[in-house]
Amino acid sequence: MDKKTYYDTTVKMESVGVDPAYVLGWQTGFMHSPKLEEQRVTEAYEAGYNDGREGKTDGFSSWTKQ
Repeated sequence: MDKKTYYDTTVKMESVGVDPAYVLGWQTGFMHSPKLEEQRVTEAYEAGYNDGREGKTDGFSSWTKQ
């Protein structure tokens, strides 16, 4: 895990107003941690988790709150 990538991506997502569920999912996936319990998983969390697992740092634009 690259701490700088984790930090920089988190700060960038938070500064542009990305859905917090996506951010949490991305952080969890990037750290290769287990997912939340099934009943707590949302579409945004799932998308973030998958992007984080893949190491994507630019897949959050569609989850930016207007």
